[in-house]
Amino acid sequence: MFSVKFITSIEKIGQSVWDDIAQDTNPFCKYTFLHALESSKSVGQGSGWFVQHLIIYQNQQAVGILPLYKKTHSYGEYVFDFAWANTYRQYGLTYYPKLVASIPFTPVTGARLMLKPDIDQTEIIPLICEKLQAHIKQNAMSSMHWLFVEEELSNSLAEQNHLKRHSVQFQWFNRDYSSFENYLNHLHSRRRKRIKKERQALLDADVAVKRLHGNALTQEDLAFFYECYQQTYLKRSGHQGYLTKEFFNQIFANMRENLMLVCASKDNTPVASALFVFDNKQLCGRYWGALTEVDKLHFECCYYQGIEFCIEQNISQFNPGTQGEHKILRGFEPTYCYSNHWLKQQAFHEGVERFIKQEDIQLAEYKTNADKLLPFKQLENK
Repeated sequence: MFSVKFITSIEKIGQSVWDDIAQDTNPFCKYTFLHALESSKSVGQGSGWFVQHLIIYQNQQAVGILPLYKKTHSYGEYVFDFAWANTYRQYGLTYYPKLVASIPFTPVTGARLMLKPDIDQTEIIPLICEKLQAHIKQNAMSSMHWLFVEEELSNSLAEQNHLKRHSVQFQWFNRDYSSFENYLNHLHSRRRKRIKKERQALLDADVAVKRLHGNALTQEDLAFFYECYQQTYLKRSGHQGYLTKEFFNQIFANMRENLMLVCASKDNTPVASALFVFDNKQLCGRYWGALTEVDKLHFECCYYQGIEFCIEQNISQFNPGTQGEHKILRGFEPTYCYSNHWLKQQAFHEGVERFIKQEDIQLAEYKTNADKLLPFKQLENK
């Protein structure tokens, strides 16, 4: 017999129980990362993200987890539904709050519904969907959104009338390259020469770049990175970033083995920094900032250094973040991501279904055209 419970703090289940269930997931789904978001107040009061984690029990023993948030806006999700919210408003209806199965501020595909190995996902999903829909109705929410889910789960959710939606990210895949030079040799000569020219220009400008990870990271590195992070957000968005300094303090202290930091200096003065999160399967570029604008430095810190790190560490996939067609010419391949959506108002649910069908046609064409721009001499096993 299965039952569920919604909790408003990850501490109410505790690290040992959470990580015992989430043991084979990426670092973003681990207790340490999600707890850092909560305890640093990066989510919670004033953020628009309110914890509603769903815990699944079998005979009073926790056997499953769904990271879940009540949202009062759509920022920090990277699956865009602002047009849906505007349509609700035009009809005098309220779109917010809504319910979101997501890792805040983290557009990375990964586990959402995490279950112990002996639990059958196909048996659980109908129950979960039923409980989520009841929770939405009881708490005056508009809808349920599963973001950056794995394809198998997305297909199962679609069978429960949680509409499947596609998006495209640009990701790099390690095809057993022995070095960065070896990787470049798989590109067309024009693109290979362009990348070499970009990197050489930085050397000629006396720009030095280094990678730090694990115990090599220091508090001074963190302080400089956070300064870069804040200033870049302030310049682009008018605020100092979603994540607090305490959040970064905590992950630097407790997730060092999953962090890699790129630091750049010009004329021996630090100018830029980029923070990555990784495990033995995937590298994720998450946070970038610069105090001084240096031409092509973003490409070096956020793309080329990440590719080199994946090759050195034998990591198979590199997700540098959302958007950016300029990534294609550097070898990042258009890759489908998946989300699923259920709206309480039947008429709007059907309207979103029609919208997604039209969007899928346009997105498939976009991906086909993007594939044609890839710079590889020959691309196998795509």
